[in-house]
Amino acid sequence: EVMNEIFDMVVLSVGMEITPETVELAEILGVELTKGNFCETGSFQPVATSRDGIQVCGAFQGPKDIPESVMEASSAACGAAMSLASARGTLVKELVFPEEIDVSDQLPRIGIFVCNCGINIGGTADVPELVEYAKGLPGVAHVEQNLFTCSQDTQDKMTEVIEEHGLNRIVVAACSPRTHEPLFQETLLNAGLNKYLFTMANIRNQCTWVHQDFPAEATGKAKDLIRMAVEKVRRSKPLKQETVPVNHTVLVVGGGLAGMNSALSIAEQGFQVHLVEKTDQLGGLAKRVHYTIEGDDVVTFANSLTKKVEEHSNITVHFNAEVKEHSGFVGNFKTVVKTDSGEEEISHGVVVVATGATPYEPQEYLYGEENDVLTSLELEERITNKDKELENLKSVVMIQCVGSRNDDNPNCSRVCCQGSIKNALQLKEINPDINIYVLYRDMRTYGLMEDFYKEAREKGVMFIRFHKDQPPKVESIEEGLLISVKDHVLNAELEIEADLVSLAVGVRGDKENPVSRHFKLPVNQEGFFQEAHVKLRPVDFHSEGMFLAGLAHGPKLIRDTLAQSGAAAARALTVLTKDKLTLSSEKSTVDGTICAACLTCVRACPYDVPRINSEGVAEIEPAECQGCGICVSMCPRKAIQLNNYSDEEILANIAAI
Repeated sequence: EVMNEIFDMVVLSVGMEITPETVELAEILGVELTKGNFCETGSFQPVATSRDGIQVCGAFQGPKDIPESVMEASSAACGAAMSLASARGTLVKELVFPEEIDVSDQLPRIGIFVCNCGINIGGTADVPELVEYAKGLPGVAHVEQNLFTCSQDTQDKMTEVIEEHGLNRIVVAACSPRTHEPLFQETLLNAGLNKYLFTMANIRNQCTWVHQDFPAEATGKAKDLIRMAVEKVRRSKPLKQETVPVNHTVLVVGGGLAGMNSALSIAEQGFQVHLVEKTDQLGGLAKRVHYTIEGDDVVTFANSLTKKVEEHSNITVHFNAEVKEHSGFVGNFKTVVKTDSGEEEISHGVVVVATGATPYEPQEYLYGEENDVLTSLELEERITNKDKELENLKSVVMIQCVGSRNDDNPNCSRVCCQGSIKNALQLKEINPDINIYVLYRDMRTYGLMEDFYKEAREKGVMFIRFHKDQPPKVESIEEGLLISVKDHVLNAELEIEADLVSLAVGVRGDKENPVSRHFKLPVNQEGFFQEAHVKLRPVDFHSEGMFLAGLAHGPKLIRDTLAQSGAAAARALTVLTKDKLTLSSEKSTVDGTICAACLTCVRACPYDVPRINSEGVAEIEPAECQGCGICVSMCPRKAIQLNNYSDEEILANIAAI
């Protein structure tokens, strides 16, 4: 029936399309476009345009979310770096900062810069009131507000203000230190101050964004955050930064498409790579995937990639290998790998984790009981091998979301819908008269794959939607298989006799992954590795010098796997291209005479740094410590101190907060 209903608001979820200006740019550059005017790329070269030397990333390649855009950006950078590898470093100019001013004998003269951040902060909190409040805090010598404190103009002005007012400590009340602290620390260096005489008050993310309906209360909370930052920076001391040499070797764990592509992308730029594969051959899950939805030959590509990796002079492949031990820090890791020939210790500077995932093995729909109930991967195998029996099929039913989007595995497996569509189109090529029914909950052929979904419908593939609480039923009958499903559109129970049933299975992570344990890397509740930040750092781990690629991160298509593996290589190069690394100077230290080995610091540290040594006391490796101070605040015996503050100062700081 046609229904009428009154609403207060209508929100339109709009798609993405390419502007005429971008089309014009593509014509100038001479790169090919799709019929929708997105940039044409291949399944196996997801960021390469049709013209050598021109890379593409983001929504110009196709509709996508922020994480995919960021991954592709790094992957495109990797492609550019591979072209320019021979010239790397030839035009580098070293950044020189003025000599650091010794402020150790000076009383604190704190400068506070309060950011409006457009309406992000100023639209909720009373910024002028914050400025007046900050002027009365102890040790404060200068306070001002800025529209955007992170802008280049304001950075230059801050340098002048620091010199003009003789400021020796700085507080910026703005947004997240995760994204902006390095920028402001560089401003201090340009002004001749030690960068550890700086702190941020996050009055945007932790205040105005979450309290935008309560401006008075948000203003009060912002005052508290600024006062806390002032008390912290007032007690800060200059710290000397230490440097360590960088080992220019890479360890890649996992020999599937992601691991091989990362290894090759790094090796092509002159760096040594150790590739660790737990089986006796490379290829991973790609050995079971034969073609993409676009029709590209996966087997030929995987074999070509394998050959390049095995023959590359900069790559050492370790077969039947597993990681046994791991230690060290970014630029200076040591990993013990066990193979058939014994154990070997590998010294390396970075790690790329690409351990892949496992296809779900169905426990439902008579799988394993009836020979004509297959997984989508098994059907793809039969299609590739030109199984003659497929020519005689009259009816095929494909069931979606098998093993996905349920209580055991709540997430969508992302690859299953397009997998069924590509098999359905192949079956229609073999026999145009075959009846194909796709039983689905939601068809998710996202982005440009919608064209293939439309093509399948035009060729007569029938799509029947079912509800989660009323899944299809498969029974064995004399004539073959009987599938019962309730069609929510017709509101009727349908029965379909089929010669073959294909189950669209996704991939599962490994919750007990030994690589996670050895490298102390987090996995989510589905067993996939957890990135440092889903949007800002989608291929990084929290642990510096460790990067992530492929199905180990979550279900994805081959083109997405290759893009992320290129991104992981690019991120690895940010370490490998340096001769030395500057370590954070804020470190925790343990007083062994007080430590009771209670394990509180070991359990509390988000970076898994504290360990109990052979003498039965906690120890902290300075190079690994991130200086977050959590262990200091959690230690019940006050046996741990942060080197930027004395114990008394920390207690005073806590009291002030």
